Amino acid sequence: MTRVSPLPPITDAISARVAMHPIAARLRAEGIQQFRAPPPEPTTCCGRGCNGCVWEGYFAAVTWWCEDALEHLARGPG
Repeated sequence: MTRVSPLPPITDAISARVAMHPIAARLRAEGIQQFRAPPPEPTTCCGRGCNGCVWEGYFAAVTWWCEDALEHLARGPG
């Protein structure tokens, strides 16, 4: 079964920040401190448009982090 993301597509640094910010805020507001930090933005991009660019991996990691955090929040405390 394929999992459908509840998030809009993450295609640039701004959309990644926009997706992560409210979720991270909810984690803090609900006192969930043990959840891992969101992935850091890449610093090694060469700007050549490589196939498999570090940004592509970052966007996938952000999507996964957001989906995982939302599932964690949906389960509630405990």
